[in-house]
Amino acid sequence: MRLWGPRSLGLALGVFMTIGFALQLWGGPFQKRLPGLQLRQPLAPSLGSAVSSCPPRQRLVFLKTHKSGSSSVLNLLHRYGDRHGLRFALPARYQFGYPRLFQASRVKGYRPQGGGTKSPFHILCHHMRFNLKEVLQVMPSDSFFFSIVRDPAALARSAFSYYKSTSSAFRKAPSLAAFLANPRAFYRPGARGDHYARNLLWFDFGLPFPPEMKTKRGNPHPPRDPKSSQLNVLPSGAGLRAHYTLDPSALLHPAPTVAGGHSQTSSHASLDLGSSSFIQWSLAWLDSVFDLVLVAEYFDESLVLLADALCWGLDDVVGFMHNAQAGGEQGRSAVSSGGLTAEDRQLTARARAWNHLDWALYVHFNHSLWARINQYGQSRLESAVAELRARREALAKHCLVGGEALDPKYITDRRFRPFQFGSGKVLGYVLRSGLSLPDQEECERLATPELQYKDKLDAKQFPSTVSLPLKTSGLLSP
Repeated sequence: MRLWGPRSLGLALGVFMTIGFALQLWGGPFQKRLPGLQLRQPLAPSLGSAVSSCPPRQRLVFLKTHKSGSSSVLNLLHRYGDRHGLRFALPARYQFGYPRLFQASRVKGYRPQGGGTKSPFHILCHHMRFNLKEVLQVMPSDSFFFSIVRDPAALARSAFSYYKSTSSAFRKAPSLAAFLANPRAFYRPGARGDHYARNLLWFDFGLPFPPEMKTKRGNPHPPRDPKSSQLNVLPSGAGLRAHYTLDPSALLHPAPTVAGGHSQTSSHASLDLGSSSFIQWSLAWLDSVFDLVLVAEYFDESLVLLADALCWGLDDVVGFMHNAQAGGEQGRSAVSSGGLTAEDRQLTARARAWNHLDWALYVHFNHSLWARINQYGQSRLESAVAELRARREALAKHCLVGGEALDPKYITDRRFRPFQFGSGKVLGYVLRSGLSLPDQEECERLATPELQYKDKLDAKQFPSTVSLPLKTSGLLSP
């Protein structure tokens, strides 16, 4: 359920969505309990919902954004789908042609569906640059769409360390502070890998950039004269995503809409792409597409809301952090600048200013998350978060050597050694010995990094394909 307000706002949202259409075109509970943990029962469904009226959602689209805690979300989706026999829309390797926009043809085993044919896939969740029109060629329009965002200041710190060898801008800068003090001395729009260096979230969401931020390649461009194209107001309400199956040219010409049971020609709305409204329209379009956007700084709170929205048990979203760098505070740092040094506060301010589109995204979805928390109930949420953390701690003590993530030098089993990329060490897990077979299987699921888990799912879905060992040479970073 989205937080758009009363249906009386539907028409206004339709306007925002139509603009978003043009912007886009331009460019269950544990099946095997761990003995001895004495975990409590999963959360009850949402207040006011009967169990029979709340079946678990199993058609999911997760936009896996970079350096935002998304690998941890990916692990819970891998585990859930693996346990329930769901079918994943998988890339041939590990990403869907990123940084290019997603194309349905990049899904392994994809075949164009005829009208009314049910999609064979349940979950689409690996790295891509979002492209809704193509996503809807793979997944049904009533899928649950969600993603995750992170404070761009924290994201910049992580991205600079992780992508220093990939981004030409980061590679030329001696430090993040030096880069943010004068970013234009290092950053060149369209240069190889430099999408990692500015507004990475905005880029991952597939949104076009304002005219003043046009790049040489990689981003769709709006028309030079924004007033030359008139946009239609499409019908609002249920089934909004289905409009993306229309011919793109239909969005730039008069088209019939339905009002009061009769067809009529829609009115036109012009778009001033050079104004701050560009950002607001883009955010309104995202609101029309995504059912929920998690916030990394409130990761556990977000997981509780995700379980509630999907009608899953709390155990379905309990897991360990993945792809975290040593010394990092992913998902734990506060947005407030309290406790930071003057230098840190300056760096934070500069990072948010340089990534101003990401900051707008973050503020917007942080606000919507807290609106949803208020709707869920503060005391109810605090209780659920405490229970989630207790279960995670119990699982860590039961499954893991040391009960926590370890330096990769201690991980000798290649099945659990995370892909090492960037200047920081990516932490992973070592399983305790002496586990029972059921516990071993569940702990392995919890500890398996994203690349190895993808290979496991690939072998399960395509058993006739020869399984090749994981190769790191030329591998795009997760």
